[in-house]
Amino acid sequence: MRPLADRIRPTELAQVCGQQHILGENMPLRNIIEGGNIPNMIFYGPSGIGKTTVAEIIAAKTNKRLHKLNGTMASTKDIKEIVDELDTMLAPDGVLLYLDEIQYFNKRQQQSLLQYMENGTITLIASTTENPYFYVYSAILSRATVFEFKPLSAADVEPVIHRGFAVLGEESGTEVQCEKSVIETIARGCGGDVRKALNAAENCFLASAKIAGKCEITLETARALAQKSAMRYDKDGDEHYDILSAYQKSMRGSDPQAALHYLARLLEAGDLPGACRRLAVCASEDVGLAYPQIIPIVKAAVDTALQVGLPEARIPLADAVILVATSPKSNAGAMAIDAALADIRAGNIGPIPRQLQNKHYDGEGDVPKGQNYLYPHAFPNHWVQQQYLPDVLKDAVYYQPCDNKMEQAAVEYWKKIKK
Repeated sequence: MRPLADRIRPTELAQVCGQQHILGENMPLRNIIEGGNIPNMIFYGPSGIGKTTVAEIIAAKTNKRLHKLNGTMASTKDIKEIVDELDTMLAPDGVLLYLDEIQYFNKRQQQSLLQYMENGTITLIASTTENPYFYVYSAILSRATVFEFKPLSAADVEPVIHRGFAVLGEESGTEVQCEKSVIETIARGCGGDVRKALNAAENCFLASAKIAGKCEITLETARALAQKSAMRYDKDGDEHYDILSAYQKSMRGSDPQAALHYLARLLEAGDLPGACRRLAVCASEDVGLAYPQIIPIVKAAVDTALQVGLPEARIPLADAVILVATSPKSNAGAMAIDAALADIRAGNIGPIPRQLQNKHYDGEGDVPKGQNYLYPHAFPNHWVQQQYLPDVLKDAVYYQPCDNKMEQAAVEYWKKIKK
Protein backbone atom coordinates (compact mmCIF):
# COMPACT_ATOMS: atom_id res chain seq x y z
CA MET A 1 0.00 0.00 0.00
CA ARG A 2 1.21 3.50 -0.80
CA PRO A 3 2.28 5.67 2.16
CA LEU A 4 -0.45 7.74 3.80
CA ALA A 5 1.21 10.97 2.67
CA ASP A 6 0.80 9.86 -0.95
CA ARG A 7 -2.73 8.55 -0.47
CA ILE A 8 -4.04 11.87 0.82
CA ARG A 9 -1.92 14.18 -1.33
CA PRO A 10 -3.98 17.31 -2.18
CA THR A 11 -5.41 17.63 -5.65
CA GLU A 12 -6.54 21.26 -5.33
CA LEU A 13 -4.63 24.36 -4.29
CA ALA A 14 -7.11 25.00 -1.48
CA GLN A 15 -6.03 21.73 0.16
CA VAL A 16 -2.33 22.59 0.21
CA CYS A 17 -0.96 23.18 3.70
CA GLY A 18 0.42 26.66 4.31
CA GLN A 19 2.32 28.67 1.64
CA GLN A 20 -0.26 31.44 1.71
CA HIS A 21 2.40 33.97 0.70
CA ILE A 22 2.40 32.46 -2.81
CA LEU A 23 -0.78 30.34 -2.94
CA GLY A 24 -3.28 32.54 -1.10
CA GLU A 25 -6.01 34.48 -2.89
CA ASN A 26 -4.51 36.89 -5.47
CA MET A 27 -1.00 35.71 -4.66
CA PRO A 28 1.46 35.36 -7.57
CA LEU A 29 1.85 31.60 -7.93
CA ARG A 30 -1.86 30.97 -7.49
CA ASN A 31 -2.70 33.55 -10.16
CA ILE A 32 -0.20 31.96 -12.56
CA ILE A 33 -1.63 28.47 -12.01
CA GLU A 34 -5.24 29.59 -12.36
CA GLY A 35 -4.34 31.60 -15.47
CA GLY A 36 -3.26 28.36 -17.15
CA ASN A 37 -0.20 29.79 -18.91
CA ILE A 38 2.54 28.02 -17.00
CA PRO A 39 6.10 29.43 -17.24
CA ASN A 40 9.34 27.74 -16.28
CA MET A 41 9.56 27.71 -12.49
CA ILE A 42 11.87 26.65 -9.69
CA PHE A 43 10.41 25.74 -6.30
CA TYR A 44 12.86 26.25 -3.46
CA GLY A 45 12.39 25.14 0.14
CA PRO A 46 12.78 22.31 2.67
CA SER A 47 11.43 18.84 1.95
CA GLY A 48 7.88 17.83 2.79
CA ILE A 49 6.24 21.26 2.50
CA GLY A 50 4.29 20.93 -0.76
CA LYS A 51 6.64 21.54 -3.70
CA THR A 52 5.89 18.21 -5.42
CA THR A 53 2.19 18.47 -4.58
CA VAL A 54 1.88 21.89 -6.22
CA ALA A 55 3.81 20.68 -9.27
CA GLU A 56 1.38 17.75 -9.69
CA ILE A 57 -1.62 20.07 -9.34
CA ILE A 58 -0.14 22.26 -12.08
CA ALA A 59 0.45 19.23 -14.30
CA ALA A 60 -3.17 18.15 -13.92
CA LYS A 61 -4.33 21.56 -15.13
CA THR A 62 -2.29 21.57 -18.34
CA ASN A 63 -2.60 19.67 -21.59
CA LYS A 64 1.10 18.94 -21.69
CA ARG A 65 2.52 15.46 -21.27
CA LEU A 66 3.95 15.12 -17.78
CA HIS A 67 7.38 13.64 -17.14
CA LYS A 68 8.96 13.31 -13.69
CA LEU A 69 12.67 12.99 -13.09
CA ASN A 70 14.70 12.99 -9.91
CA GLY A 71 18.10 14.65 -10.10
CA THR A 72 19.67 12.03 -7.85
CA MET A 73 18.96 9.21 -10.33
CA ALA A 74 18.21 10.71 -13.75
CA SER A 75 20.79 10.88 -16.52
CA THR A 76 21.30 12.70 -19.81
CA LYS A 77 19.77 9.63 -21.51
CA ASP A 78 16.49 10.28 -19.65
CA ILE A 79 16.44 13.84 -20.96
CA LYS A 80 17.14 12.61 -24.51
CA GLU A 81 14.18 10.24 -24.31
CA ILE A 82 11.93 13.13 -23.32
CA VAL A 83 13.28 15.30 -26.14
CA ASP A 84 12.60 12.49 -28.63
CA GLU A 85 8.88 12.73 -27.79
CA LEU A 86 8.65 16.39 -28.77
CA ASP A 87 6.61 17.15 -31.88
CA THR A 88 5.18 13.62 -31.92
CA MET A 89 1.73 12.23 -31.18
CA LEU A 90 2.95 11.47 -27.66
CA ALA A 91 3.42 15.16 -26.82
CA PRO A 92 1.59 17.33 -29.36
CA ASP A 93 1.40 20.28 -26.94
CA GLY A 94 4.88 19.89 -25.53
CA VAL A 95 6.15 18.42 -22.29
CA LEU A 96 5.85 19.49 -18.68
CA LEU A 97 8.99 18.26 -16.95
CA TYR A 98 8.97 18.07 -13.18
CA LEU A 99 12.61 17.77 -12.12
CA ASP A 100 12.98 17.08 -8.40
CA GLU A 101 16.30 17.84 -6.69
CA ILE A 102 17.66 19.75 -9.68
CA GLN A 103 20.79 20.63 -7.67
CA TYR A 104 22.06 17.10 -8.38
CA PHE A 105 22.04 17.72 -12.16
CA ASN A 106 25.48 18.79 -13.34
CA LYS A 107 26.00 21.84 -15.52
CA ARG A 108 25.96 19.86 -18.78
CA GLN A 109 22.71 18.11 -17.88
CA GLN A 110 21.08 21.40 -17.01
CA GLN A 111 22.37 23.01 -20.20
CA SER A 112 20.75 20.25 -22.29
CA LEU A 113 17.34 21.68 -21.36
CA LEU A 114 18.02 25.28 -22.37
CA GLN A 115 17.06 25.12 -26.06
CA TYR A 116 13.71 23.50 -25.30
CA MET A 117 12.91 25.85 -22.43
CA GLU A 118 13.69 28.73 -24.78
CA ASN A 119 11.26 27.63 -27.52
CA GLY A 120 8.60 26.47 -25.06
CA THR A 121 8.47 22.80 -26.06
CA ILE A 122 9.57 21.86 -22.53
CA THR A 123 8.12 23.66 -19.55
CA LEU A 124 10.36 23.04 -16.58
CA ILE A 125 9.16 22.92 -13.00
CA ALA A 126 12.19 22.14 -10.87
CA SER A 127 12.40 21.79 -7.12
CA THR A 128 15.38 22.02 -4.80
CA THR A 129 16.05 22.02 -1.10
CA GLU A 130 19.21 24.08 -1.66
CA ASN A 131 19.56 27.74 -2.57
CA PRO A 132 19.03 27.76 -6.36
CA TYR A 133 21.25 30.82 -6.78
CA PHE A 134 24.17 28.66 -5.64
CA TYR A 135 23.28 25.31 -7.20
CA VAL A 136 21.32 25.99 -10.40
CA TYR A 137 23.06 27.04 -13.61
CA SER A 138 22.59 30.78 -14.21
CA ALA A 139 21.18 30.29 -17.73
CA ILE A 140 18.41 28.10 -16.25
CA LEU A 141 17.71 30.72 -13.60
CA SER A 142 17.43 33.45 -16.22
CA ARG A 143 14.68 31.48 -17.96
CA ALA A 144 12.73 30.54 -14.82
CA THR A 145 10.91 32.20 -11.93
CA VAL A 146 11.96 31.16 -8.43
CA PHE A 147 9.26 30.63 -5.79
CA GLU A 148 10.35 30.06 -2.21
CA PHE A 149 8.26 27.64 -0.14
CA LYS A 150 8.40 28.47 3.56
CA PRO A 151 8.75 25.93 6.41
CA LEU A 152 5.42 25.07 8.02
CA SER A 153 4.51 25.72 11.63
CA ALA A 154 3.12 23.03 13.92
CA ALA A 155 -0.27 24.78 13.69
CA ASP A 156 -0.15 24.45 9.88
CA VAL A 157 0.46 20.72 10.13
CA GLU A 158 -2.14 19.80 12.80
CA PRO A 159 -5.17 19.81 10.39
CA VAL A 160 -3.28 17.47 8.03
CA ILE A 161 -2.68 15.00 10.88
CA HIS A 162 -6.38 15.14 11.81
CA ARG A 163 -7.22 14.36 8.19
CA GLY A 164 -4.68 11.53 8.12
CA PHE A 165 -6.19 9.84 11.17
CA ALA A 166 -9.67 10.23 9.65
CA VAL A 167 -8.57 8.53 6.43
CA LEU A 168 -6.86 5.72 8.35
CA GLY A 169 -10.07 5.17 10.30
CA GLU A 170 -12.17 5.08 7.14
CA GLU A 171 -9.83 2.67 5.39
CA SER A 172 -9.73 0.26 8.33
CA GLY A 173 -13.31 0.64 9.48
CA THR A 174 -12.23 1.73 12.96
CA GLU A 175 -12.80 4.83 15.02
CA VAL A 176 -9.51 6.57 15.77
CA GLN A 177 -9.43 8.17 19.20
CA CYS A 178 -6.66 10.44 20.44
CA GLU A 179 -6.20 13.45 22.66
CA LYS A 180 -5.29 16.86 21.27
CA SER A 181 -1.84 16.44 22.83
CA VAL A 182 -1.19 13.50 20.47
CA ILE A 183 -1.78 15.69 17.43
CA GLU A 184 0.35 18.47 18.93
CA THR A 185 3.21 16.08 19.72
CA ILE A 186 3.33 14.73 16.18
CA ALA A 187 3.03 18.21 14.68
CA ARG A 188 5.88 19.55 16.80
CA GLY A 189 8.03 16.51 16.15
CA CYS A 190 7.84 16.69 12.37
CA GLY A 191 9.68 20.01 12.12
CA GLY A 192 7.25 21.42 9.55
CA ASP A 193 7.56 18.40 7.25
CA VAL A 194 4.09 17.13 6.31
CA ARG A 195 5.48 13.85 5.01
CA LYS A 196 7.19 13.15 8.35
CA ALA A 197 4.02 14.06 10.22
CA LEU A 198 1.84 11.69 8.20
CA ASN A 199 4.40 8.89 8.42
CA ALA A 200 4.42 9.31 12.20
CA ALA A 201 0.61 9.35 12.31
CA GLU A 202 0.44 6.16 10.25
CA ASN A 203 3.04 4.46 12.46
CA CYS A 204 1.09 5.45 15.58
CA PHE A 205 -2.05 3.95 14.06
CA LEU A 206 -0.31 0.72 13.11
CA ALA A 207 1.28 0.40 16.55
CA SER A 208 -1.96 0.91 18.47
CA ALA A 209 -4.39 -1.84 19.42
CA LYS A 210 -7.77 -2.06 17.66
CA ILE A 211 -10.44 -3.20 20.11
CA ALA A 212 -14.17 -3.37 19.40
CA GLY A 213 -13.84 -1.20 16.33
CA LYS A 214 -11.86 1.50 18.12
CA CYS A 215 -8.21 2.51 17.96
CA GLU A 216 -6.92 4.63 20.82
CA ILE A 217 -3.60 6.39 20.18
CA THR A 218 -1.87 7.36 23.40
CA LEU A 219 0.52 10.21 24.07
CA GLU A 220 3.24 7.70 24.96
CA THR A 221 2.92 6.09 21.52
CA ALA A 222 3.07 9.48 19.81
CA ARG A 223 6.18 10.44 21.76
CA ALA A 224 7.85 7.16 20.91
CA LEU A 225 7.10 7.22 17.19
CA ALA A 226 7.14 10.92 16.29
CA GLN A 227 10.40 12.30 14.99
CA LYS A 228 13.12 12.76 17.59
CA SER A 229 13.52 16.45 16.88
CA ALA A 230 11.47 19.22 15.36
CA MET A 231 14.63 20.52 13.76
CA ARG A 232 15.58 20.32 10.12
CA TYR A 233 19.26 19.60 9.70
CA ASP A 234 21.36 18.50 6.78
CA LYS A 235 25.09 18.57 7.36
CA ASP A 236 25.73 19.35 3.70
CA GLY A 237 22.81 21.72 3.17
CA ASP A 238 21.71 25.29 3.75
CA GLU A 239 20.11 24.47 7.10
CA HIS A 240 23.44 23.30 8.48
CA TYR A 241 25.15 26.57 7.67
CA ASP A 242 22.15 28.66 8.71
CA ILE A 243 22.20 27.15 12.21
CA LEU A 244 25.97 27.53 12.54
CA SER A 245 25.71 31.13 11.35
CA ALA A 246 22.91 31.95 13.79
CA TYR A 247 24.87 30.28 16.60
CA GLN A 248 27.99 32.37 16.04
CA LYS A 249 26.10 35.61 15.39
CA SER A 250 24.10 35.15 18.58
CA MET A 251 27.32 34.86 20.61
CA ARG A 252 28.77 37.86 18.78
CA GLY A 253 25.58 39.79 19.43
CA SER A 254 25.80 39.03 23.17
CA ASP A 255 22.50 37.13 23.31
CA PRO A 256 23.10 34.06 25.54
CA GLN A 257 19.50 32.83 25.19
CA ALA A 258 19.67 32.61 21.39
CA ALA A 259 23.22 31.22 21.51
CA LEU A 260 22.08 28.40 23.81
CA HIS A 261 19.09 27.69 21.55
CA TYR A 262 21.29 27.20 18.50
CA LEU A 263 23.84 25.23 20.51
CA ALA A 264 21.01 22.91 21.54
CA ARG A 265 19.97 22.46 17.90
CA LEU A 266 23.52 21.57 16.92
CA LEU A 267 23.89 19.10 19.77
CA GLU A 268 20.50 17.51 19.14
CA ALA A 269 21.63 16.91 15.56
CA GLY A 270 24.85 15.37 16.86
CA ASP A 271 27.08 18.08 15.37
CA LEU A 272 29.50 18.34 18.27
CA PRO A 273 32.52 19.27 16.06
CA GLY A 274 30.62 22.13 14.42
CA ALA A 275 29.50 23.51 17.77
CA CYS A 276 33.06 23.36 19.15
CA ARG A 277 34.71 24.89 16.11
CA ARG A 278 32.43 27.93 15.90
CA LEU A 279 32.70 28.47 19.65
CA ALA A 280 36.50 28.49 19.50
CA VAL A 281 36.49 30.87 16.54
CA CYS A 282 34.05 33.23 18.24
CA ALA A 283 36.16 33.41 21.41
CA SER A 284 39.12 34.72 19.38
CA GLU A 285 37.31 36.68 16.70
CA ASP A 286 34.60 38.42 18.69
CA VAL A 287 35.86 38.60 22.29
CA GLY A 288 39.58 38.43 21.70
CA LEU A 289 41.57 41.29 23.20
CA ALA A 290 38.66 42.55 25.29
CA TYR A 291 39.16 39.46 27.49
CA PRO A 292 42.21 37.51 26.24
CA GLN A 293 41.91 34.90 29.01
CA ILE A 294 38.75 33.61 27.36
CA ILE A 295 40.73 31.82 24.64
CA PRO A 296 42.36 29.19 26.93
CA ILE A 297 39.13 28.94 28.94
CA VAL A 298 37.09 28.12 25.83
CA LYS A 299 39.78 25.75 24.57
CA ALA A 300 39.60 23.87 27.86
CA ALA A 301 35.79 23.65 27.57
CA VAL A 302 36.05 22.43 23.96
CA ASP A 303 38.71 19.85 24.85
CA THR A 304 36.55 18.58 27.71
CA ALA A 305 33.48 18.37 25.47
CA LEU A 306 35.33 16.40 22.80
CA GLN A 307 36.85 14.11 25.43
CA VAL A 308 33.62 13.20 27.24
CA GLY A 309 31.34 13.29 24.18
CA LEU A 310 27.57 13.71 24.16
CA PRO A 311 25.41 14.03 26.16
CA GLU A 312 27.82 15.27 28.87
CA ALA A 313 29.56 17.60 26.39
CA ARG A 314 26.54 19.89 26.55
CA ILE A 315 27.59 21.15 30.02
CA PRO A 316 31.09 22.59 29.35
CA LEU A 317 29.87 23.90 26.00
CA ALA A 318 26.91 25.66 27.60
CA ASP A 319 29.22 27.28 30.17
CA ALA A 320 31.59 28.45 27.44
CA VAL A 321 28.81 29.72 25.15
CA ILE A 322 27.31 31.78 27.98
CA LEU A 323 30.76 33.15 28.82
CA VAL A 324 31.45 34.16 25.22
CA ALA A 325 27.99 35.70 24.78
CA THR A 326 28.20 37.76 27.98
CA SER A 327 31.85 38.86 27.66
CA PRO A 328 32.92 42.30 26.37
CA LYS A 329 33.59 42.25 22.66
CA SER A 330 36.51 43.22 20.47
CA ASN A 331 37.21 42.28 16.87
CA ALA A 332 40.40 44.36 16.79
CA GLY A 333 42.63 41.32 16.37
CA ALA A 334 40.60 39.90 13.48
CA MET A 335 40.44 43.29 11.76
CA ALA A 336 44.16 43.83 12.25
CA ILE A 337 45.29 40.57 10.69
CA ASP A 338 42.82 40.99 7.81
CA ALA A 339 44.26 44.44 7.10
CA ALA A 340 47.79 43.05 7.16
CA LEU A 341 46.79 40.20 4.84
CA ALA A 342 45.22 42.69 2.44
CA ASP A 343 48.58 44.48 2.14
CA ILE A 344 50.44 41.21 1.56
CA ARG A 345 47.99 40.10 -1.13
CA ALA A 346 48.26 43.50 -2.80
CA GLY A 347 52.04 43.07 -3.03
CA ASN A 348 52.87 45.68 -0.39
CA ILE A 349 55.75 43.78 1.15
CA GLY A 350 59.18 45.39 0.79
CA PRO A 351 62.50 44.11 2.12
CA ILE A 352 62.85 43.42 5.83
CA PRO A 353 64.69 46.26 7.60
CA ARG A 354 68.40 45.59 7.99
CA GLN A 355 68.27 45.65 11.78
CA LEU A 356 65.68 42.86 11.87
CA GLN A 357 67.35 40.46 9.47
CA ASN A 358 68.79 37.19 10.72
CA LYS A 359 72.23 38.29 9.61
CA HIS A 360 75.43 38.53 11.61
CA TYR A 361 77.98 39.59 9.02
CA ASP A 362 78.27 42.19 6.32
CA GLY A 363 78.83 41.36 2.69
CA GLU A 364 81.28 43.31 0.57
CA GLY A 365 78.50 45.45 -0.84
CA ASP A 366 76.56 46.08 2.37
CA VAL A 367 76.21 49.75 3.23
CA PRO A 368 75.95 50.77 6.01
CA LYS A 369 78.04 48.23 7.81
CA GLY A 370 76.62 46.51 10.91
CA GLN A 371 73.14 45.24 11.66
CA ASN A 372 72.40 48.03 14.14
CA TYR A 373 69.62 46.14 15.92
CA LEU A 374 68.56 47.75 19.20
CA TYR A 375 67.75 45.14 21.87
CA PRO A 376 64.63 46.46 23.70
CA HIS A 377 65.46 44.75 27.00
CA ALA A 378 68.64 46.79 27.18
CA PHE A 379 66.64 50.01 27.50
CA PRO A 380 64.39 51.48 30.21
CA ASN A 381 60.92 49.94 30.36
CA HIS A 382 62.10 47.29 27.85
CA TRP A 383 61.33 49.53 24.88
CA VAL A 384 63.26 51.61 22.36
CA GLN A 385 62.20 53.44 19.24
CA GLN A 386 63.20 51.68 16.02
CA GLN A 387 61.57 50.77 12.70
CA TYR A 388 60.13 47.28 12.37
CA LEU A 389 57.98 47.52 9.24
CA PRO A 390 59.48 47.57 5.73
CA ASP A 391 60.14 51.05 4.37
CA VAL A 392 57.15 50.93 2.01
CA LEU A 393 54.83 50.24 4.97
CA LYS A 394 56.58 52.10 7.77
CA ASP A 395 53.48 54.19 8.57
CA ALA A 396 50.91 51.40 8.20
CA VAL A 397 48.40 50.96 11.04
CA TYR A 398 46.63 47.60 11.24
CA TYR A 399 45.59 47.35 14.86
CA GLN A 400 42.97 49.82 16.09
CA PRO A 401 42.18 49.26 19.79
CA CYS A 402 38.52 48.86 20.65
CA ASP A 403 36.82 50.77 23.47
CA ASN A 404 37.02 48.23 26.29
CA LYS A 405 38.80 48.22 29.62
CA MET A 406 41.48 45.70 28.69
CA GLU A 407 42.62 47.30 25.44
CA GLN A 408 42.34 50.86 26.71
CA ALA A 409 44.53 49.99 29.68
CA ALA A 410 47.19 48.77 27.26
CA VAL A 411 46.84 51.95 25.21
CA GLU A 412 47.40 54.12 28.28
CA TYR A 413 50.36 52.00 29.38
CA TRP A 414 52.16 52.40 26.06
CA LYS A 415 51.33 56.09 25.83
CA LYS A 416 53.12 56.57 29.14
CA ILE A 417 56.11 54.42 28.12
CA LYS A 418 56.57 55.84 24.67
CA LYS A 419 56.21 59.48 25.73
